[in-house]
Amino acid sequence: MDFRPTIELLREARHDAFHLEVRDQYGVPGEDEPFQRFVNGELFDYREWFQDWYQFVQTLTGRGVSVSRLRVITVPHSEYQRWSLTIAPMNVEAGEDVRYLPRHEAGQVPPDDFWVIDNRVVVFSLAGEDGRSPGGAAVSTDPELVAYCQRTRERLWALATPLSDYAR
Repeated sequence: MDFRPTIELLREARHDAFHLEVRDQYGVPGEDEPFQRFVNGELFDYREWFQDWYQFVQTLTGRGVSVSRLRVITVPHSEYQRWSLTIAPMNVEAGEDVRYLPRHEAGQVPPDDFWVIDNRVVVFSLAGEDGRSPGGAAVSTDPELVAYCQRTRERLWALATPLSDYAR
């Protein structure tokens, strides 16, 4: 997936950046090797692999930008979601507020992942059924669409559990 437009928009964030993830499986090329190593039970330096995102989030939060992520997941967890749970503590350590919500407790969930940036921009990730991207992201500043995403965020966030509690 080409995240450059999303990264550029996140870089411009002034107040907050929220990411809703609704898929149980992703096919992000940059994750293929670490995920496959996890599946195979092989050692892998996740901290080194994660360093770019880690530093990016620290830069944002260092400027006072709140970064949060909510993962709506099916229980029992997919192999991908088990992997994401093992690396999510690095997201938190970098400065993200990461929460989980079992799908059966979520009610209606949008079909696509999205970012809401500063409550004025929505960035939808474009992905096929297998989680592989057909090409980047769709960006909108439409006030009605932004408001819908904000309402969705507020509703789901109130139901979600912080990573530290969920991982227990």
